[in-house]
Amino acid sequence: MRDLIRGGVASFLCVLAVEAAALESSAGELQVEAVAEGLDEPWAIGFLPGGEILVTERAGRLLLIGEDGTQPVEGVGEVQASGQGGLLDVLVPRDFEQTRELFFSYAKPQQGGAGTAVARAELSPDGARLSGWEVIFEMEPGSQGGRHFGSRIVEAPDGLLFVTVGERGDRPAAQDLSRENGSVVRIARDGSVPSENPFAGQEGAQPEIWSYGHRNPQGAALDADGQYWVVEHGARGGDEVNRVDKGANYGWPVISYGVHYSGGQIGEGTHKEGMEQPAFYWDPSIAPSGMMIYSGKLWPEWEGDFFVGSLKFNLISRLSGDPLEEVERIEGPETARVRDIAEGPEGAIWFLSVGQGALYRVTP
Repeated sequence: MRDLIRGGVASFLCVLAVEAAALESSAGELQVEAVAEGLDEPWAIGFLPGGEILVTERAGRLLLIGEDGTQPVEGVGEVQASGQGGLLDVLVPRDFEQTRELFFSYAKPQQGGAGTAVARAELSPDGARLSGWEVIFEMEPGSQGGRHFGSRIVEAPDGLLFVTVGERGDRPAAQDLSRENGSVVRIARDGSVPSENPFAGQEGAQPEIWSYGHRNPQGAALDADGQYWVVEHGARGGDEVNRVDKGANYGWPVISYGVHYSGGQIGEGTHKEGMEQPAFYWDPSIAPSGMMIYSGKLWPEWEGDFFVGSLKFNLISRLSGDPLEEVERIEGPETARVRDIAEGPEGAIWFLSVGQGALYRVTP
């Protein structure tokens, strides 16, 4: 097996990784190694500076993968693990070494159901426990059911947090600024509202909202210029990649490139003045999940390309160009229901397969 320590990746990977499989791609054969197996509905990946990896499981378990194997981390707050809800994203901020702070998105129990929330906590030096679990944001309650929590967290270049919030199956709420359903929210690390938010101070609007008219954004990433992007589920067709701008309305459920699951028309068609068009959309839907915009460290030809996991077709979609278009589908037994995809510190591509219950690392 090749040396896996390159670029600061911890030596424990040499112990945990099994014999590599191969995936075919436009850049040649890709080596795929299982770093952790036996995972139960894994949802998100977080890289710690020392080389350990955090993985969330939807049922509410946080795992630390390190040189001693896979160990649970105690101290996760109460989550509502039902339907699509549970413990969802984990963010390791840039200053983790100084603060030990982590951020989590999850389905928080609320009166009559659950809502998307964000909590922060500190990880102990030995990685065994969280302390000080504190809710810094939760959407206004009022939607029931177990659908469409969104829940990706991205740290902006200025240190503020972007958080995706699904419309919770309440379609009209995505156009209602008095509710956070179907929005991207922008908050400070203590949960306070930045004064530059587009609706801060507007009567009747939730001040955390940065953009709205989203359906269920389950992937989000920054490009090399610091521009924020999301990928979101459509209904039957119309999964979208959106370039998210301040105060913009992305149209759901007034415009869409899909149809309802019944086959009926959604809203008013595909265009309406004052509503943004997607940078790319899929029809039929691929059920997109995590999204990564690649730096080009190990595959220079892929610099700036978007990689999106598919829960429906068991593949990784690669998008490139301006305008964006899907240029490749990477698939194999390992890509069964890809939930999250991320670039590691050394440039390798990592992904979580719900179908395989495994964390994989991809290298040239």
